[in-house]
Parts: sequence; C-alpha cells; structure tokens
Amino acid sequence: MPRFIADFHIHSKYSMATSKQLTPKWLDYWARIKGISVVGTGDFTHQKWTAELYEQLQAAEQGLFMLKPDFVEHSQAIPQALVRFMLTAEISSIYKKNGKTRKVHTILWAPDFVTVTKVQHAFMQRNLNIASDGRPIIGMDARDLAALCKDISPDIHIVPAHIWTPWFSALGAKSGFDSIAECYGDMEPHIFAVETGISSDAPMNWMCSFLDRYALLSNSDAHSPEKLGRNANVFECDISYNSIVSALQDKQGASFVGTIDTYPQAGKYHFSGHRKCGVCATPVEVLQHAFVCKTCKKPYTFGVMDRVMQLADRRDISACYNWQSIEYIISLPELLAQAYNVSENSKKVKTQYMQMIQNVGAEFDILTRCEISDIAHHTNSFIAEGIRRMRAGEIYVTEGYDGEYGDIRVFTADEVSEFIKNVDYTPTNKAHKPLQRFYFDLHAYDSEAKKTDFSLLHGKKPDGQLQLFL
Repeated sequence: MPRFIADFHIHSKYSMATSKQLTPKWLDYWARIKGISVVGTGDFTHQKWTAELYEQLQAAEQGLFMLKPDFVEHSQAIPQALVRFMLTAEISSIYKKNGKTRKVHTILWAPDFVTVTKVQHAFMQRNLNIASDGRPIIGMDARDLAALCKDISPDIHIVPAHIWTPWFSALGAKSGFDSIAECYGDMEPHIFAVETGISSDAPMNWMCSFLDRYALLSNSDAHSPEKLGRNANVFECDISYNSIVSALQDKQGASFVGTIDTYPQAGKYHFSGHRKCGVCATPVEVLQHAFVCKTCKKPYTFGVMDRVMQLADRRDISACYNWQSIEYIISLPELLAQAYNVSENSKKVKTQYMQMIQNVGAEFDILTRCEISDIAHHTNSFIAEGIRRMRAGEIYVTEGYDGEYGDIRVFTADEVSEFIKNVDYTPTNKAHKPLQRFYFDLHAYDSEAKKTDFSLLHGKKPDGQLQLFL
C-alpha cells in the first residue's frame, strides 16, 4: 500500500484574511514542495471557488481530483509528484443552545461536485449566506448542519474542527460543549474523526476517554499555501476518498498511521493567559489565581491545556500510544530563520529553503526521513544538527497563550551567534531535552485541583492526578 501525507483543512482566497495565492495552481505547487499527496480544497460552499475548481481540476481516483496539466506550475527545482485534491469546506455555526451562545466550526468532506452543488443549493434555500466568505457563518445548530448534510448524501462526512480552540469549537472553553455527543446530538454516531487543532496533540486528547472512538486528525488550517502541512496526517492505504474514510473509521488499523504535528506548545491558545498584561499562566497558576489574571484580576483566556485537564478522566495514557504515531516538527523555513537569526520571509531563508528542496527532497522528507549526514552534505552541520534536535525533541519552549503564538527553538542565542560568525561551527552541547512533554507540575496541579471551585467554569473537577507523560 502507498504511504502518503494528507492535509484536509485549508482555505481558499475567498475566505477572510487569506492569501490571494490560495488557488488550485499554487496549492498544487506548494503541496509538491511540502511532500503532501492529498490536500483539501477548502471552501466548497463558495460558488466562485467551486467554479475555479471545476474548471481547473479533473477526476483522478475515486472521490479525488488532480490539477489539469495546463494549470500546473512547472519547475525543475521542486518535486514532480502528483497531488490529489479532496473537496472540503469549513462551516462556522453560531447559535443559542441550552441558554448559551455556541460557536462551533465543522469540516465537511464531499466525494464529487454534484454533492457539493446540492449542499450549496440547500444552504441557499435556507437563506444562508455562502457568498460573502469562503468559510460561511450560519445560524444553524451544529447538529442540524450534520443532519442536513447527511440527508443530502451519506457520503458527506463531518469532522469537528480544531475541537479545543477557546472561541470557535465543539469543546472550546468559551462557547463549546463538554463532549462531541452533547454538541452533535443524535448525529454524533456519524462522526468518526475529530481535528485536534494546532494547540493540542493526540496525547492531550487521549486524556479524555470520551474521545477514544474518534480518529485524531491534525491539519494545517492554512490561510496561505506556504503554511500547508504545518500539521498533517499519514496514511498507508489506497489513495481514494473511500479508502481514506475507511482508514479513519478503523482508527486502530494499520491504514491510518498517525499525524505529523507542530509542537502544540507553539499554538496560540495552548496555555491560559492574558495578552494585554503579558501574562502566560501554567495550569497550576490558573488554579492558584482562581482563573483570573494575577495582574489585572480579569478572567484569563482559558487555554487548551487547561480545558483538556478540566474534562480529562484518564490517568494512564501509555496504552494509547499504540493507536497512532505522532511526529513533531518545526517548519523548515522557521528552523532556517532560527539558525540565521532572520525572518522566515527573508531572502536568505527563501534561497536556502529552495536549494534544500531541489538538492535534498520535499520538506517533509527533510524534516522526518532524510539522513542527517545527507542534510549536512547539502547544507552545513549546524542546520543538520538543528533538524536532529527537532526530531529528538531537544527543544526550548515558550508556550503560546491568548492569541500569542508560542516559540519552539532548537538553538541557544550563543550557538546562533557562533554560527553567524563561522558557518563551519558545530554545536558541541546538546540542546536541553525536557524529561516531560509539558511544562507544569502535575502533582502541584492535583493538589490545587482538590481545593479549587470548578463550578466557576461550569465544568468538572479532575479525579486525581492526570498522568500525561507516561
């Protein structure tokens, strides 16, 4: 069976705050650079976007499409692999339920343009605005959205998006629910996968046993083609719509291998905090300060890690590692920018990046598979050591919070300074490798949790120590 990488959740140029280069041609181009075999189209509810897709794509394997040859951007500098497209969309549902305003994002998959057209017509018949934004905002219960789509076709599949994001997700602290079943009601049995989001990863989700039956997907939610694959999924099955669905429905089988993730601490809602005060709080500090900022005494923006711990009921997650693999990455442009102490958008980074793609291989191959010695041969020992450290988890972490992205580094400032002065410099000291995956004291959290009034958050109190790091 072929082994391939897929990124299902992206957007088009018709979504708010996205790149104008989010077109079929450039998505194909950047997917080849990244080493992604299947990429979601995003935004299939937008009629102008689907008209472009219909014009520029042609049928490939069952339920998938490929760019017509006339639209392919040819370059000898990038891999010539064939990229497949899957028809996908993201819907933002804002509605009242159980006395609370809910804001839930849901990803839809469809196998063909006929089905997509039926979805568009169904939305328009209900006076839902699908023209102003590629990711439409609708006043429809997430359960009713799922029911509508399943009535249109049983081959439409529903994936709750970035399920822990505080503001717009099924389990979000601000406007979500306490389970997928509570959110989607009697349509929940139709859901076989959920998306973890940038600020969480599979081990965090394994703490919640109510998520056990779902495959845990990890997608980029890219708003520009260069951001494709910052999170992605690995499969070992036939490349087709039904084969991908079957692999996820049998989540403990061999066909869905696992995910490739940005370190979740880099996500902008990983920890709780208050951006206006510059305060990032560990889960222990959040409890110690009764969920309010220690500086201004206003409520924290509740982070993903805290929300997971609020709903968690599992102590030992060691057996869960058999369910799917997880690899952690720092994007190659970001790693190069760290090494040279420049912006990711600098000419130096862009030149070095494309040279590596041309001489070594696709970005995912460089980050996860290529021999470190080969990388050193085509670049230098400093860059190669950075990639080795990234693979080994030898990293320095500053967690993201309240809309501020975190920072994951593999070099010290002194190492970078030495490298800039001498490109032949090779670090002799290994980067700090943390013994634990998260940077807070679980014993202290457990102690604080026993004396914390969780009713302030309308949640439940964790039962004993939660052993994340087994």
